[in-house]
Amino acid sequence: MIAVPHPDPISGASYSAVELMPENDSVVMLDQRLLPNDVVYHQLRTVGELAISIKDMWVRGAPAIGIAAAYGMVLAARKADSISELRACGEALCATRPTAVNLRWAVERMLEHVEHNWTSSLASRVEGLAQKARTIHAADVSANRHMGQLGAQFVPEDAVIMTLCNAGALATGGYGTALGVVRAAHQAGKRVRVLANETRPLLQGARLTAWELHQDGIFVEVIPDSSAASILARGEVSLCIVGADRIASNGDAANKIGTYSLAINANWHKVPFYVAAPFSTFDLETHDGTAIVIEQRDQNEVLALGGQRLAPVGVGARNPAFDVTPAALITALITERGVARPPSAATVEELAEREPEE
Repeated sequence: MIAVPHPDPISGASYSAVELMPENDSVVMLDQRLLPNDVVYHQLRTVGELAISIKDMWVRGAPAIGIAAAYGMVLAARKADSISELRACGEALCATRPTAVNLRWAVERMLEHVEHNWTSSLASRVEGLAQKARTIHAADVSANRHMGQLGAQFVPEDAVIMTLCNAGALATGGYGTALGVVRAAHQAGKRVRVLANETRPLLQGARLTAWELHQDGIFVEVIPDSSAASILARGEVSLCIVGADRIASNGDAANKIGTYSLAINANWHKVPFYVAAPFSTFDLETHDGTAIVIEQRDQNEVLALGGQRLAPVGVGARNPAFDVTPAALITALITERGVARPPSAATVEELAEREPEE
């Protein structure tokens, strides 16, 4: 496998979704559209290129695109003459993927930093923002590792774990959220086997989750999304765990389309259903899932696969990128600040009042 072309990646792994180069003049990004067959890194030098990479899903996963946006603000600062120009760049980045709250969270923290540290020296501004962005990245990796430790307690000694989409190192700064729990359980010596829903229409489960787990030597099998219910019915699944792109203040969670269906199936078959996400994914201004904006993507992602048309010409498609799982279907929300069990406005508020656990 081609290692990330960076001398000291914050991800701490041999691959990384996104890294800022030491000179602060370019961002190295793994093109996840090409996995698992090709490992290709691109070097991006402008905020415009960074925005395209997020919109076209070279990088994806709520924490990872938040980190990418933070690095994009560093690139923007190299050319911006004013805070207003930086704000405009931030808004352009936020518009690329409207559902993932980490994106705006990261941009706002970068703007808050520069507003309090604006100097006449361009080099100082860029270096200050670069340090802030790297801090956001490193904090995400640390949060994921702690989240994994907290979540591993819910994994039995001999576990079959079902997941959907990709919530691993590729979707975060490193280690992963849902897959971070899997990794932590595996590293604790527990025998874990993973069933990865392929995740239509872009197959992040088949392409990315399976690739990551295979790299780590963790047993994984890919299953068709439509087979999840029948597999759950056989009683072989110990738990389901997924990530999230936005969590409302009452515990409703938006994640990749198909998550809601999986949660319903898990609840019907009395299988625990967990959501693992950093607290930056929580949107305390959104009271419940009905207010979460669901990104509608290009219908061609549904109508074609690998450049090959699947449906008859003239037939359209609906392509919502996410759905919302009600808190009532979620066994627990696992975060670096602790566990909200059961998820509710009260338990989420308790998390909001805590400092991250050490």
